[in-house]
Order: sequence, then C-alpha cells, then structure tokens
Amino acid sequence: MYELPESNLLDIKDSLKKILKFFKSRIFWSAGWRRFSLFVAGCIIIAVASVIALQFFPLQINSFLEKTNIARQASPNNINQAPVGEYKSDISYEQAIIDAAKKISPSVVSIVISKNVPIYEQQFTNPFGENSPFDLQIPQYVQKGTELQEVGAGSGFIVSADGLILTNKHVVSDKKAEYTVYTNEGEKYTAKVLALDPVQDLAVIRIQAKLPAQAGLTAQGVFKPVVLGDSSGIQTGQTVVAIGNALGQFTNTVSVGIVSGLGRTISASDQAGSFSETLEGIIQTDAAINSGNSGGPLVNLRGEVIGINTAMAQGAQSIGFAIPINAAKKDIEQVSSLNKIVYPFLGVRYVLVDEAVKQKYNLLADTGAFVVRGSNGESAITAGSAAEKSGIKENDVILEINGEKITKNNSMAKIIQKYSPGEKITLKVLRDSKEISVDVTLGERSS
Repeated sequence: MYELPESNLLDIKDSLKKILKFFKSRIFWSAGWRRFSLFVAGCIIIAVASVIALQFFPLQINSFLEKTNIARQASPNNINQAPVGEYKSDISYEQAIIDAAKKISPSVVSIVISKNVPIYEQQFTNPFGENSPFDLQIPQYVQKGTELQEVGAGSGFIVSADGLILTNKHVVSDKKAEYTVYTNEGEKYTAKVLALDPVQDLAVIRIQAKLPAQAGLTAQGVFKPVVLGDSSGIQTGQTVVAIGNALGQFTNTVSVGIVSGLGRTISASDQAGSFSETLEGIIQTDAAINSGNSGGPLVNLRGEVIGINTAMAQGAQSIGFAIPINAAKKDIEQVSSLNKIVYPFLGVRYVLVDEAVKQKYNLLADTGAFVVRGSNGESAITAGSAAEKSGIKENDVILEINGEKITKNNSMAKIIQKYSPGEKITLKVLRDSKEISVDVTLGERSS
C-alpha cells in the first residue's frame, strides 16, 4: 500500500478559529465597523488562503511523489530526444534494406525521352474560299512547326566508370527521340544509344560528357558503377529491393518485396502496343514495379544487382518481372569491346512441343522444337540463314543440340545462346519419322 504524507491540518484549524472568533466579537459587528470590516476580512481570508496554498500544497505534493516514486513531469528543456543524425535501425533486416538502397541509389539514373512533336494553331477559314460570297468562318487546326517535348521516362543504372548505362530496350528504342540522363545528385547529361539487344529487352547507352583530364583524373573515376551479382543462385522467397523512376516523376523510388517465382516466360509489350516480344527465364517479384521503373535495378540485400526491372502484369497486384542480370553481363562485355551486341543465329521459327502441339500436328515427338510457319504466314526458315544453308526444313522437329535435349524448361533459344557466332553445332532432327543428324555453323544476329 502507498503511505500518504503527514499534514499540518491541526495548526491550520487553530489559525482559522482565531480569525472567526475575532469576526464574532462586538467590535467587528458594530455599525460603524461593519462595512469596512467585511472588506478587510475578505482580504485577510484571501491572503491567508494564498499563503497556505503556496506553502502547504507544493510541500504535500512533493512529499507524496517522493514516497510513491512517481517522477515529476519533465520540463520541455529536459525531454529526452533522439540523437540528431542519420537513422540507424536496431533491426538487422530493416538496416540491411536501408544499406542496400543507400549503396545502389547513387548509380541509378532517370532517363527522360524527348521528341520533336508538331505544334498546332487554331485558325478560322472560309470553306468556300476567300472570294466566296458566303461570309462563313470555321475553325481548323494548322501545324506551325515542331517543338521538343518530353514524351516519356524510364530508369537505368551505371555499369562502368566511363558512363555505360544498362536499361530496357523498350525505353530507348525510338531512333527519332533524344535521351537525357539525370543522376541521383541532379546532374544532367545527354546520352547516346549504343546497342539494342536483338533477343532480350535490354539496351546499353552511354553518357555523353566531357570527362576531366587534368591532374590525372580520367574516366575511370567519374561515375560510380553498381556491383553486379550472380542471378544463377537466386532463391524463391529471398528479399529484393526495386529502385527506379516511378511514374516518370518520383526518382529513386525504393520498393521492397520477395522473389515470387523463377524461370517465368512472358509476352511483354509497351503501353502503345508498338513493342512486343517473348521473354524467357524471367524473375517474378512482388516488389512494386510501376510505369517508369523499367530499366531500374532489382537488388539483393547485399546491394548487388541481380535483375533489371522490365514489366508488370496489367490487371494484377504485386506481380512484376525482371530480367536476370547474368543475361545482361555478356551484353555489357560486348558493347565495351565491340560496340555492339551479337547473338548466335540459327534462323528458324518454331514452337516448343507439348501435348497440345503434338496432338494438333500429329507429331511423333513428345518434346523438341517444331519448325513451323508463323500465324500470319511468315516463313519457317529465314532466307540465307544457317538453318537454310544446312538443309533444315519446315515441319522438322529439332530434338537436341549437341546432345542437349530441347524441352519446355530448356528451350532452343536458351541452349543456342550458350554458343558463339561461327561455332559449329550438331542437331538431332526428327524428319518423316526418322532421326537424322545435321551439322550447322551458327550465323550472327546483331543489334
């Protein structure tokens, strides 16, 4: 039980009795004194009460707080405040996200797309001609030249100290557009498109800047490149961070999620429908990838880039896709050395065999690549290609490449990308119910 403090109420009662006794005396109640005495008595009572309140109650309150161990309310000057400075989390998971974002953000850039667009002016004209007797004027719009305007935006990240930037092909595919790069520090540079990947939704551009040469400072120390990770070891469920220029206006937006799936195959297109392609081996994530995030990095908690954000599923929530970084490493190396991106090229149009394809075309094979015309009648064999030169025919089923089976999870395109242009390979082909071997020298497909 709490013990209440002792009080001096007896002394206070004695003082009040003496005052009341005085007021009851005849002198006080005589006619001449009555009005004046009431006023004086009121003042005395107020003064005494004030003294009692100022002396008694603070002492009693302090004594009570000391005995009950209840701390007095701190004054504003004594309030405990968090130390001024950078936030540091005691939660290792949260701090890892902060550190990863901080490490990668200086290398993430916004890519602004500008283009000369026509400018129209309203004019009033007579549809019957200037000399017409009818005074009729109708409005119409007439083009008055062009003006350079921003028409879109995307993201990218620096992969070399001399200003190479990796982004999506659909971000920089317009040859008539101009591209401007904005760094995290607000620096502005023009950029030149060096190469578009003919297979993947990838592109490499370069910052056009006059690099300082004085005092031995060269391009080796101008821009900060990212650290490229290894996407071959990605695990479903691991935490990832997506960074990009969300909606084309919120630069270096950071979103967090997990790897939701691996090895996805998707058909991606831009919002205008002018760009479409099938992408294989894609990472699925629930980290928010919004319009404008295209080309930005997907990062692990070590601050290493493991993917390139490339697409989001329309009409769905938390379903985004990224190209594994290992698919882009070869592009970066080739652009650095050859100034272009080259792929081995066989030159056939095909569909992967599954039960539905087998039944539809009455095939004998359960797996493989069935060489067939396109849905709009496109030729199954590219003219002048390695496939045509080696004798591959329409309706062939390519079963293996150098002994490696072609399946739904191991497509022909994925296998061929392991080789280089000019390299010889051997195909196992099912033709007219017979298996044959065909030697092919791969051609080249470049950006």
